[in-house]
Amino acid sequence: MKKIATFILSIIMTCSVYAQENYKTLTKEDSVKIFKGTSDYEVIKYEDSFNNKKPKNIILMIGDGMGTAQVFAGLTANGGHLFLENFKHAGFSKTQSASDYITDSAAGGTALSSGYKTYNGAIGVDSDTVSHPTILELAEKDGLSTGLVSSSAITHATPASFIAHQSSRNMYEEIAADFLKTDIDVFVGGGYKHFTERKDGRNLVEELEAKNYTVLKDIDQIENFTEGKLVGLTAPEHNGRAPERNGLLPKATKKVIDLLSQNHKGFFLMVEGSQIDWGGHQNNTTYITEEMLDFDQSIGKALEFAANNKETLIIVTADHETGGFAINGGDIENKIVEGGFATGHHTAVMVPVFAFGPGAENFTGILDNTEIANRMMKLLDLK
Repeated sequence: MKKIATFILSIIMTCSVYAQENYKTLTKEDSVKIFKGTSDYEVIKYEDSFNNKKPKNIILMIGDGMGTAQVFAGLTANGGHLFLENFKHAGFSKTQSASDYITDSAAGGTALSSGYKTYNGAIGVDSDTVSHPTILELAEKDGLSTGLVSSSAITHATPASFIAHQSSRNMYEEIAADFLKTDIDVFVGGGYKHFTERKDGRNLVEELEAKNYTVLKDIDQIENFTEGKLVGLTAPEHNGRAPERNGLLPKATKKVIDLLSQNHKGFFLMVEGSQIDWGGHQNNTTYITEEMLDFDQSIGKALEFAANNKETLIIVTADHETGGFAINGGDIENKIVEGGFATGHHTAVMVPVFAFGPGAENFTGILDNTEIANRMMKLLDLK
């Protein structure tokens, strides 16, 4: 009976993991090569002027799976302009993990959060599974406010790597429990069931509320929240695609910045545009382009704050590129993008790094992904 129970449990866990990772399954119907846009949004130009050489606040924005082709697909689809054009300091990041030439999001996220290389699948630990503090944890310890925003589940690899320490990215319930070990001020993303429908019987939502967090599920309620510690769990697992999310990512980005900036000592915020990656896995040009536009509008919200605040550094980069995405044709005037793909998986190519604000000059040239974390920590005097 014990063997049967173990077998059944393994099947349940495998199904749960598959549900979290099923965006990687390429189907014929998902293979959409041409995007045709019908509208665009206004891109505002901001002056990159600031008060000091070092920032008080850092906003790190990760376009998961975003390479230069993904950026240009968004630019084409928006009639030739993106908020990213405000970033005059730019470079590239090498993304290789400690174990593989082609990284996954867990190892890529851990490098960006902690400054340590690790094996594919690791969350906040090095190759020997030794935990290292992340920039979010160091900022929290130093009295800064901290936050995470993601269009995936908040327990997924990239956001998890900034707050959790686990040997495997698939340990979603353990990752959710790690949130309770911190004093993070605000986090918004999917993954509600990892906090409530758990093997250990714990209800982490109730535990969060006992720690004076307000827990909300709807982006409209989140937008109306004005003060205090906030948890937004906006889907049972992952959120839907950009057209289905009611502006979740840009709205949450603006709201979380508003909340964190109430701390006069400063803040650290990570925002992830998760599903650019998923469009790459699906070899779907439309999916990539819609997610890129959604991510850029979130960048616009951060820029609006930073340009007025003059003490905020924004860094926009990726953990890796996905799909070997190429643009084989298109038309900027008519917002048409014709894409092609080399693979349904991640690739090893360098990814772009953009920076705006005090300290932006530290993020040019060709960098290792760990250097992004190390330089952010140095600028905030955390390391």
